[in-house]
Amino acid sequence: MENAIEIKHLQGGYGPKLTIHDITFNVPRGKLTSIIGPNGAGKTTLFRAITGMLPVKEGSILVNGEDSSRMTHKQRAQKLAIVNQTVEADFISIEDYVLMGRLPYHAPLQLFESKEDYAIAEESMKLTGIWNKREKMMNRLSGGEQQLAAIARALTQQTQILLLDEPTSHLDISHQMRILNLVQRLNRERDLTVLLIIHDLNLSSEFSDQLVMLKEGRIHTTGTPEEVLTYENIETVYDTLVVTHSNPLSGKPCIFPVSEKHQTLIS
Repeated sequence: MENAIEIKHLQGGYGPKLTIHDITFNVPRGKLTSIIGPNGAGKTTLFRAITGMLPVKEGSILVNGEDSSRMTHKQRAQKLAIVNQTVEADFISIEDYVLMGRLPYHAPLQLFESKEDYAIAEESMKLTGIWNKREKMMNRLSGGEQQLAAIARALTQQTQILLLDEPTSHLDISHQMRILNLVQRLNRERDLTVLLIIHDLNLSSEFSDQLVMLKEGRIHTTGTPEEVLTYENIETVYDTLVVTHSNPLSGKPCIFPVSEKHQTLIS
């Protein structure tokens, strides 16, 4: 299978300290890959390295076969669309925020958006369900609405790869499902390659084609949800006792934490 992103022997961190070590895995084109692991496992560091926000100390990242370290910021933005965990936008309308996704395609002295820019932004806002709110200010939105606006802006970049850093954190289950159902539809209907950082193991199981499980800055295991989300792997990586079963509808693994009160029932 052709890979959209190839990561080889990646090492990186902040300052002299390495927080990710010898990371090697591929993101298959047209698939949804999720990076999981406990707090401090290196998920955010890895995400920042892949997106170019953090310099790589060793190893390589190939995007569509090209070395990302040799790309300009503009070239990278034409290949990778990024949705960060926190949306940093205050006194700007949704429409103006989404139109910022067209900046990588603007000429050096271009001051105004073209008709094509507006048409692409309109399509993205309609696809994410925020078109009717386009005049609303970003700082007046709920967390879920801000994430939808951020996804719309990413779609406006018209890349084939979408990277999301914990887009469902701090959201209730209704908004989590709305965001992840949207991402899954984009993956399937538009053949977008998706790389996602997510904390919730059950959501990662339900929506992902491939999982990359990190522990202490290294890859513990990769594979399908069925291969990765075994109780042995989860107990080793998270140091937490769990029971796993299959979702009766999807067949994907479901994880149930075991409280201290009931641990004596497990032999």
